Amino acid sequence: MPERLTEMLMDTWTPLIILWITVLPSIYMAPMNQSQVLPSGSSTGLKRLSEEQRVLNRSKRGWVWNQMFVLEEFSGPEPILVGRLHTDLDPGSSKIKYILSGDGAGTIFVINDKTGDIHAMKRLDREEKAEYTLTAQAVDRDTNQPLEPPSEFIIKVQDINDNAPEFVDGPYHATVPEMSVVGTFVTKVTATDADDPVYGNSAKLVYSILEGQPYFSIEPHTAIIKTALPNMDREAKEEYFVVIQAKDMGGHMGGLSGTTTVTITLTDVNDNPPKFAQSLYHFSVMEDVALGEPIGRVKANDLDIGENAKSSYDIIEGDGMDIFEITTDAQTQDGIIRVRKPLDFETKKSYTLKVEAANIHIDPRFISGGPFKDTATVKIVVEDADEPPVFSSPTYLLEVHENAALNSVLGQVTAHDPDVSSSPIRFSIDRHTDLERQFNINAEDGKITLATPLDRETSMWHNITIVATETRNHSQVSRVPVAIKVLDVNDNAPEFASEHEAFLCENGKPGQVIQIVSAIDKDDPKNGHYFLYSLLPEMVNNPNFTIKKNEGITYSLLIKHSSF
Repeated sequence: MPERLTEMLMDTWTPLIILWITVLPSIYMAPMNQSQVLPSGSSTGLKRLSEEQRVLNRSKRGWVWNQMFVLEEFSGPEPILVGRLHTDLDPGSSKIKYILSGDGAGTIFVINDKTGDIHAMKRLDREEKAEYTLTAQAVDRDTNQPLEPPSEFIIKVQDINDNAPEFVDGPYHATVPEMSVVGTFVTKVTATDADDPVYGNSAKLVYSILEGQPYFSIEPHTAIIKTALPNMDREAKEEYFVVIQAKDMGGHMGGLSGTTTVTITLTDVNDNPPKFAQSLYHFSVMEDVALGEPIGRVKANDLDIGENAKSSYDIIEGDGMDIFEITTDAQTQDGIIRVRKPLDFETKKSYTLKVEAANIHIDPRFISGGPFKDTATVKIVVEDADEPPVFSSPTYLLEVHENAALNSVLGQVTAHDPDVSSSPIRFSIDRHTDLERQFNINAEDGKITLATPLDRETSMWHNITIVATETRNHSQVSRVPVAIKVLDVNDNAPEFASEHEAFLCENGKPGQVIQIVSAIDKDDPKNGHYFLYSLLPEMVNNPNFTIKKNEGITYSLLIKHSSF
């Protein structure tokens, strides 16, 4: 309290001291001027003048004055006396003329050319111009000849507290993480004061909070804003509006003040776990759903935002872990359940899964508040779909001899309706695969019969498609390929590979090969062909020629006797 009382007294007396300094030169110098106006030849007056000159001389020159000041913003009915110029060469005979030049001479500052009194003619503002540099000149009034060298001096504008602090960069915006400890730095504000920072306390600023307590505090001299409450929760309140005041005169009474606003936003940290909107989810799906198709969505909400709210989903328990999968929708953060393997209503009608949602980015500072995950149960009911017939085999292979009788049964296909309703099945042949209509099928039992004769040598394979159709829903259709292999029978005589015409010289020797002959057969016996060659009956008794078997399936025609 004594220290504050001293500062208050200083603030009160400072303007009065400034005024006293300003008026002092004229008050002090007035008696000297009066003493200088003396009758010519007065030895007493000259002696007194000589003594005063020794007191007031500041150099070898004859100029005499004190430093000059003028209070800013001073206004009154008359121009304010700033000070008086005087030279010790002036005997008071009015022969000296004072001239003023420099900053504001003749406009702002006017000098009485006889007395040297300088008056300020205008109201001055230190923040616009703090000092003026002028030049004083004393000349002979009659000849205008200089009596002294010119001398430069300064008139200083004395500051008063006429400017309030300003926050030139305001309003401010700042962020600080939620759940911060007390004393966490938020931001720093800065106010400026146009008053003189050197003279007095006019520019000495003290900062305080007008609005925003008890959440934030400000350091009075550095203007650093810090958190004042622990564990401020963004999810409870995200934005705070703080009003800061800067007051000059060291914050004392009578000081001027300015304010600014600081909007402080709490940024998110991962301090909240994901939480499923419900503990149990029910979904139904048709058994014929395509693989990869979504069958439902679950949602774990997180009060945090951005990266802190992202979660991953997993199936951690259940009887369908290999049947279903769950993925995360990057846009909505939903868990999407999809089918991985085919479903069969007739085999299993329902599944129960346990799914988990866990935060991806965990903040170690809040790990003790975990676990940052949650679980929910998902029940999936498989619904029966009207499925098409199912053949007993994905393909069929039938074999038939080429000489099989018409209407003989070549084989049979079977199919059934997998649905609980078990619709009867009718069979047919896709005639686009049997254009010549060589086969028929019994619509009731699926037996395939021969409709036209077969010839292995013409076509060894026949590929047809059998169609199975539900009688209760003709849109439910299945197809299966049937390959029919025609087996060979010996129904073709051998043929010579080519026509032969042999030539023989008359002197041919016995045993000489005249021609090698071979045969072919369109049939395809399992053990290969075996041909027996002989001469025609009318040639059997010919004594000149004979046939001999070679290696393989060829024979040679030889000369038996040389009787040509």
